[in-house]
Amino acid sequence: QVQLVESGGGLVQAGGSLRLSCAASGRTFGTYAMGWFRQAPGKEREFVGAISWSGRTTYYADSVKGRFTISRDYAKNTVYLQMNSLKPEDTAVYYCAAARQFTSVTTQIPDEYDYWGQGTQVTVSS
Repeated sequence: QVQLVESGGGLVQAGGSLRLSCAASGRTFGTYAMGWFRQAPGKEREFVGAISWSGRTTYYADSVKGRFTISRDYAKNTVYLQMNSLKPEDTAVYYCAAARQFTSVTTQIPDEYDYWGQGTQVTVSS
């Protein structure tokens, strides 16, 4: 069982930055790939990015590539999403999730993830 708790969301102006954190419980953090998704009102949950269990491989959605960076700290059992050059269309609830599988395809599918956090709101004003 893995419990995930996101933090770091808030209100920011367009062009600004935020760093989201996702703290994981349990001793198996290092065996899970970690992903970030987001969901805006009236829209489906959307893949943002993911990082392998080793931390050596990352994937990003085209919409955030070059602006967002995922990293993980094994000592703190935490995964981060650094978001730069934020745009109003980045406004959404952001979720982190943990998965056993990690491929370029499975990381983008919400159903492939085993555990989810409760989400944190990110609002980007224009």
